[in-house]
Amino acid sequence: MSIFRFIKWIDEGTPIRLFGDGSQARDFTYVDDIARGTILAMKPLGYEIINLGGGKNPIPLKTIISKIENLLGKKAVIEYRPFHKADMKETWADINKAGKLLGWKPEISIDEGLERTVQWYLENREWLKDVSVDEGKENI
Repeated sequence: MSIFRFIKWIDEGTPIRLFGDGSQARDFTYVDDIARGTILAMKPLGYEIINLGGGKNPIPLKTIISKIENLLGKKAVIEYRPFHKADMKETWADINKAGKLLGWKPEISIDEGLERTVQWYLENREWLKDVSVDEGKENI
């Protein structure tokens, strides 16, 4: 959800409330990769917990925002807030089990995924203008 929120807020000029300096990093994964992994996990494996994600490739939020700014040709309005003490500096997925049991790994790079998502947003902007993404905004 954060990617979509960032795209919409940057496009509309809505301020992004960013807790900390934006160096906190997340392991972003394109939705098609997650869907493919979910379908692969339907094969009979017994009871297993399998992580799907970018694979220990955390990317700072400020980098994601910058990439979206470049794709949209617009600057983000950022309201910096103090880092939330309950937030994690980095999160990532260990996808070794997904590779072994499912033969899965993400195929879409962050740049390609962002480009696809921004393009989809621009093609659907007319009806997306009515989609509210303000709830939970203060938790970014």
